[in-house]
Amino acid sequence: MKRFKLLLAVALLVGLVSLAYSQDTIIPEDAAKFIGQQKTVCGMVASAHYATRSKGQPTFINLDKPYPNQAFTVLVWRSDRDKFEKPPETMYSGKEICVTGMIQSYQGRPEIIVKDPSQIKIR
Repeated sequence: MKRFKLLLAVALLVGLVSLAYSQDTIIPEDAAKFIGQQKTVCGMVASAHYATRSKGQPTFINLDKPYPNQAFTVLVWRSDRDKFEKPPETMYSGKEICVTGMIQSYQGRPEIIVKDPSQIKIR
């Protein structure tokens, strides 16, 4: 009986931890509802581009749908690219990723600006 109670307690604890984690993890299509909040957004990289001719030389990683119909954008500025082992646009291309950070809105589209590779995890 003690063993059953212990297993039940562990199962409940795991369930609560999973529930808490899932509340902070969202899909790209829901990100606009959480502007100004720290969240983890998970989705498939649909397109990625290093805009070398644009001011600040941004890297755009678009989730679930390719540009210009992207559901969500991960933005890496040129000043942070050297922190990555490989160029971000190739490192994550075609992969499912989770990115953690403050969700912002740029021209009506949700995005997270990534300053460090630790903010992006490959699923």
